[in-house]
Amino acid sequence: MLFRSHKTIAESLALVTELKNQLGAVKGVAVGVAPVFTAIHAVAKRLEGSPIATCGQDCHWEAKGAWTGEVSAGHLADAGASWVIVGHSERRQFFGDTHDGVGKKARAALAAGLGAIVCVGETLAERDAGQTLAVVDAQLAGALAGIDAAAAPQLVIAYEPVWAIGTGRTATPAQAQEAHAHIRQRLGERLGAAAAAAIRIQYGGSVKPSNAEALMAEPDIDGALVGGASLEVSDFVAIVKATRPS
Repeated sequence: MLFRSHKTIAESLALVTELKNQLGAVKGVAVGVAPVFTAIHAVAKRLEGSPIATCGQDCHWEAKGAWTGEVSAGHLADAGASWVIVGHSERRQFFGDTHDGVGKKARAALAAGLGAIVCVGETLAERDAGQTLAVVDAQLAGALAGIDAAAAPQLVIAYEPVWAIGTGRTATPAQAQEAHAHIRQRLGERLGAAAAAAIRIQYGGSVKPSNAEALMAEPDIDGALVGGASLEVSDFVAIVKATRPS
C-alpha cells in the first residue's frame, strides 16, 4: 500500500486503523503500508501489535551527514519502519535515481536492518522497442550489486511497468508473468536457486480488485505493490483477500 504524497497524519491514521480492524482475521498474506515520511512514526505506533508492516517510500544511501532534506534508512528504522521502497519509477523519472544509486539505497536499507522493496520496470517506449527484459536486467544488476543470498529474506522485487502506473492500463497476467519469470531466473543466476525461490516478486501497475485475482494466479507473481487503489480501504482489503493462498 503506497500512499505516495497523499494523506495527512490524521488521514493516514484513520486509514490504517480501519485496515487493522478489517484485516485482523486475514491469514497467509504479508501486508505493509508506506505513508508519507511525516506520518511514519504515528502509523507505526498505531500498527503496533498488528501484522501490518510500516514502510518508507524512499531513503538516502548514507547513514548520516550533510545531506539536507534527505532521510536515511536508519532514521526510518528509528521512526518505526521495517521496510523501505527503493527505485520506484517516479523516483527514477522525476528525481534522477540511477541504477547505481538504487543499489546504494538497497544496501543502506539492509545495513540499517530494514527490508528493501526494489522496483524495476520499463517505459512504454522501451516495451514497444522490445527492450523490456534488457531494461529489467540493467535495473536488477544495479540494485543487487554487492548483495548476496543471505539477504534474500529481506528482499522483495517489485516489477512495475511504468506505462501501467496510474494509467488504468494493466499488464496482462501473461505479460506480467513473463517479466516475473525472467526476474526469478536472473535472481537464481545471481543469488542461487534457493534465494530466488525465497524472494517475493510483486507486480505493481493499476492493480485493483477486478484484476488482482488473475494476476496473483500466475506462478511467479507473489503479491502486489498497490498504488492508487490503496487509498480506498475497501479496494485495498479486496486486493489483499484476492492475494490469499487458496
